[in-house]
Amino acid sequence: MTTSVTAPNTGTEPAANPLKGLLAYGQSPWMDYIRRDLLTGGGLKKFIAEDGLRGQTSNPTIFEKAIHGSTLYNDILNSPEAKSLNAKQLYEKIAIRDVQDACDIFRPVYDETKHRDGYVSLEVSPYLANDTNGTIEEARRLWKAVNRPNVMIKVPATPEGVPAIRQLLEEGLNINITLLFAQSAYEKVAEAFIAALEARAAKGQPINQIASVASFFVSRIDSLIDGKIDAMLKTAAGDAKTLLESLHGTIAIANAKLTYKKYQELFGGPRWKALAAKGAQTQRLLWASTSTKNPKYRDVLYVEELIGADTVDTIPPATFDAFRDHGKLRPSLTEDVPGAARHMENLARAGISMKEVTEQLVADGVRLFAEAFKTLLEATGKSAGVKA
Repeated sequence: MTTSVTAPNTGTEPAANPLKGLLAYGQSPWMDYIRRDLLTGGGLKKFIAEDGLRGQTSNPTIFEKAIHGSTLYNDILNSPEAKSLNAKQLYEKIAIRDVQDACDIFRPVYDETKHRDGYVSLEVSPYLANDTNGTIEEARRLWKAVNRPNVMIKVPATPEGVPAIRQLLEEGLNINITLLFAQSAYEKVAEAFIAALEARAAKGQPINQIASVASFFVSRIDSLIDGKIDAMLKTAAGDAKTLLESLHGTIAIANAKLTYKKYQELFGGPRWKALAAKGAQTQRLLWASTSTKNPKYRDVLYVEELIGADTVDTIPPATFDAFRDHGKLRPSLTEDVPGAARHMENLARAGISMKEVTEQLVADGVRLFAEAFKTLLEATGKSAGVKA
C-alpha cells in the first residue's frame, strides 16, 4: 500500500485552518514526505498556499516508498543511462531531481521569509553516520549536485557527525541535524552552529543566509520509555506503580519543553546577539517523528503539545491531514516547564535512565536508517537491473 497525502480543499477555505494557524504562533509546518506526483501535479503548491506549508524533509524510507510504491520514476529507472549506473547513483539521480524541483517550488517561500523557510532536506548516506570525513565529502557533493540555496543537507548528530556539522556550517552549507534525543547532544550541535558562524564572521564571510535546524525526534522517546514502564508495571505495586503510571506518554514532551528552554537561553545571550547583529538567524529546533505511535494517544498529540515560536514541526502525511481536520492551537511549548522538569526527575526516581534511553535511540536510529537505505538500494537496483 502506497503512502498518500490528501490534497487540501480546493473549494472555499475553512475560516480557520489549524495548520496555517501554526504560523501565528511562530512555528513553521514542514512535511515529512516527498514523491514525484506531489511535485508535478500541483499538490505541493496547494499545500503551500492553503495550509501554510513552509518546507519539506525526506529520508531513505520516504524515498523507498516513493520509488518502489509507484511507477513515477520509470523514466529514470528504465532509461538507457540506468544500466551504466549503480543503485546508489541511480537513487541519487532520482532524489536530487525531486529535491531540486521541490526547492524550486519552495523558492518563493524562501525569498518571502528572507531565508528563514522554504527548505527541502536531503540526507547523506546513513552508512556514513560514524565517518566524519566521509560525511563532509558526501555533504559537499550533494550540496553541489542539488545546487539550490534552499536545500538542507541532513547529517546525524552522532559523535562523528558533530565535527562534520561544524565544518560544513563554516563552509556555508545549510544543515539539518538529525537523530537528536538528548539535551546534552542538542547543546553540542547548537555550539557547533554558533562556533561555525563566529568563525565565518571572523573571516569577514556572510552569515545571514546560513540556515540550520536541530531535529529532535519525539515519539520514539515515548515508545521506548512506555515499553520500559509497561515491563516494570508487571511487578510494581503501591507508590512505585502510581509513579510509573503517571509517566506514560509524558517524557517526550517534557524533554522537548526543557530543550526549548535551553534553546532560548543559548540564543538569548550576548554571544548570540553579536551574531544576530550581523544578520544571523537562530538554529531552530525541529520536531521530528511527530506521528503518534500509541493508539491510546490523541493522533495529533505531538503537534498540539509542541507549538512555540522559532520552531519547526515536520509532519508526516496522515498527521498533517489529521491536524488540518481537528488540531487545536495554543502556545503549548512554554506551558508548565517546571512540571516538565518534575516528569524528568520522576523518571529517574522510577529507575529509568534518560541517558541510557537516548543512547539506545541514537544507536537504533543509525541502524534503522542504514537498514532502510540498504532496502532502498536493493529495490532500486532490482527495478533497474543493476547492482545494489
